[in-house]
Amino acid sequence: MTLPSHAEIVIVGGGIAGCSTAYHLAKLGKTDVLLLEQGKLTSGTTWHAAGLVGQMRPNRTMTQMSKFGIELYATLEAETGLATGWKQCGSVNVAKTPDRMKVLRKQLAMARSFGVECHEISPAEAGEKYPVLRTDDLQGALWLPGDGKANPADLCMSLAKGARNRGVKIVEDVEVTGVTTERGRVTGVTTAQGGVRCDTVINCGGQWARQFGRLAGVNVPLYPAEHFYVVTGRIPGVHPMLPVMRDPDGFIYYKEEVGGLVMGGFEPVAKPWRVDPIPSTFQFQLLDEDWDQFELLMQNAIHRTPCLETAEIKMLLNGPESFTPDGNFILGEAPELRNYFVCAGFNSAGIANSGGAGRLIAEWVVGGEPSTDVWDVDIRRFGAFTGNRKALAERTGETLGLHYAMRWPRQELETARPLRTSPLYDLLAAKGAEFGSKNGWERANYFRPRMPEGAPLPASPQRGEEQYQERPEHTLGTPGWLPWMIEEQRATREAVALYDQSSFSKLLLQGRDALPLLQQLCANDMDVPIGKMVYTPMLNARGGIESDLTVMRQAVDRFLIVTGSAQATRDADWIQRHIPGDAHAVLTDVSAMFSVLSVMGPKARELLARVGPDDLSPEALKFSWTKEIDLGHARVRAARMSYVGGPGFELYVPVEMTRHVYLALTQAGVDLGLRDAGYYALDALRIEQGRRAWGAELGPDETPWEAGLAFSVKLDKAGGFIGHDALLAARGKPLRKKLVTLVLQDAAAYAWGGETILLDGEPAGELSSAGYSPLAQACVALGYLRGAAAQQLHAGTPAEILLWGERIAVTLHDQWPPRAAA
Repeated sequence: MTLPSHAEIVIVGGGIAGCSTAYHLAKLGKTDVLLLEQGKLTSGTTWHAAGLVGQMRPNRTMTQMSKFGIELYATLEAETGLATGWKQCGSVNVAKTPDRMKVLRKQLAMARSFGVECHEISPAEAGEKYPVLRTDDLQGALWLPGDGKANPADLCMSLAKGARNRGVKIVEDVEVTGVTTERGRVTGVTTAQGGVRCDTVINCGGQWARQFGRLAGVNVPLYPAEHFYVVTGRIPGVHPMLPVMRDPDGFIYYKEEVGGLVMGGFEPVAKPWRVDPIPSTFQFQLLDEDWDQFELLMQNAIHRTPCLETAEIKMLLNGPESFTPDGNFILGEAPELRNYFVCAGFNSAGIANSGGAGRLIAEWVVGGEPSTDVWDVDIRRFGAFTGNRKALAERTGETLGLHYAMRWPRQELETARPLRTSPLYDLLAAKGAEFGSKNGWERANYFRPRMPEGAPLPASPQRGEEQYQERPEHTLGTPGWLPWMIEEQRATREAVALYDQSSFSKLLLQGRDALPLLQQLCANDMDVPIGKMVYTPMLNARGGIESDLTVMRQAVDRFLIVTGSAQATRDADWIQRHIPGDAHAVLTDVSAMFSVLSVMGPKARELLARVGPDDLSPEALKFSWTKEIDLGHARVRAARMSYVGGPGFELYVPVEMTRHVYLALTQAGVDLGLRDAGYYALDALRIEQGRRAWGAELGPDETPWEAGLAFSVKLDKAGGFIGHDALLAARGKPLRKKLVTLVLQDAAAYAWGGETILLDGEPAGELSSAGYSPLAQACVALGYLRGAAAQQLHAGTPAEILLWGERIAVTLHDQWPPRAAA
């Protein structure tokens, strides 16, 4: 086909993601679409994919996406006349350990809540469904009858035909060598056969997506790893409708193929494919066999399916697959370049995810923003630093293995760390800080008690070696760090605690049009006196919460915007894209210029008074106000506020002065009971006080009405704001869902978040966050009730949650703690 000189949309990459995107754009009426493939369709990683298609994902939105993909695959052949190899054979997921069985039972509860048919079955029943399975050492299994498998190449060709039938042009053997731009927007692509002018580019380049993105200055953080599976000859008892089988404790999966088995897996320590750049000529090619790398998977497979010990092994396939730093794929418009979209990084699950992902990216291109909350896969969750190739290679060796490894609550990724650190990192580490990572920032999660230098271990069993143990083991039950966290909570409530929150994202908006811009973006009234702070959501057109911000007005035309650690790129992009071309407003990320030290507790003001002369009484500095003060030898901005509830201050300190201020505070607070505290304590205390967190309670699918944030919305603000009409239309109407507080009635039960809420024994929602509450002396959680339950009032309403498959009694509250106790 002759290369056209112009197309409205150019898709780069003819694998499953590109063909699905083309198909869904055409279904939405976009027919002036050109798909360019450097080789032949499917010639990258699609042709050697295993083709497993499962429904369950970690959250409701992504599960709905997967379900849509299955519905599409089941009907595509009838539409296009091309076979897809789709077979709804179901899947069996087995558990060898008691902890894994608990995780499967949580998945079972989530499946039922998300509308996915799922059943717990015994080891014997698993053996009946999968006759070649060894079951004597299994705890149990899940059966998902709606899961299945497809032939990846056939499926891709069927999608391509469906796109062509609606007018999409697909041209093979055309390598895109560049992207042309003007004023920060896409204007076209260049190829060896000539240029093509276009309005939009969609990077569906698979394992080439990162290096192709770099041609346009776009960061697409993914990296290839060698990924293996064996193909056997025919095996007795294996038939075309044999279910897909997954044994995550063995890191392996199976599907039937031509009367034999395809068995692959995700070994705990993967092998990155260290080739950079990947040649464009790497088409329909494989890498060399590596039986040493595959040995663990093969041993586990022979144990789980003994028939493999004598089966004919036709080949060990080694095909590269690209993986991302967090194991989720990448979707969305690049923050670096307008009208440049990415749909890539599927982490060896492209066949399962591309049907739904193609639909989502098509809706995003056509509608200007996603139609639902896709934060888990949004390209804007990654900062520019994530494109470092050495870090990507190291992380890929870890993230591949985590596909089937036991994922413990609050388990942290370990590779490519530490990277972004506060000036206090070394000081806090010396005090026993155990760090987690958020958007590359090292943050103290909790503090282990540390022995004095050179002191022997105490002999007393009451305060013996266990107090000074190394990091506690991961668990599904009550964590080993809980006693230490409770001490941090106690200091916060009874004395004074110091939190290093320097990882906050901090954006400075300046210019004469800064205020009009914020008034348009924010639901609250931003025209406040200098020195005042405003808590506000930014909304999308549907009234959903794109972000929640704390904004400090520092001058008539200068505002400091404080947002979550993970949201710097996302929020900056949202604000930048709404700045009119002729506006006098400049946004600058100043996150690395200022540390944030939170001094929380009833003795916080007394501590600050010992270090600085300024009057910080409630009369001199009211709640939600800020002012510059002297502290030690430094000059800092103090804000009276508390995310954990109760009295407290946030100190915004120039980075170069942070160490001095911290040492001055710690030296002055010894006799006040000052204690360093971490994010686990902060998170649990904010849950106890009903403080919402974006990405947990808040997101693009939640409105302020549903989240209980009506106080932050000013519907009568002059000029309105984005989302105003949607909120006005929804006001007073029945809520789709409602945020409530849940108090666990069993003090020994420990919830982590994500658990299903049961009302009258039926799923009614799920927990968004959970943590231990000193006030309740039990776990307290926040969660959304859906449907009829969202219309009711709750003041101690009895209910249950499913905690690792067990029913735990809870009470539901619209307002908790009781105001007197608070």
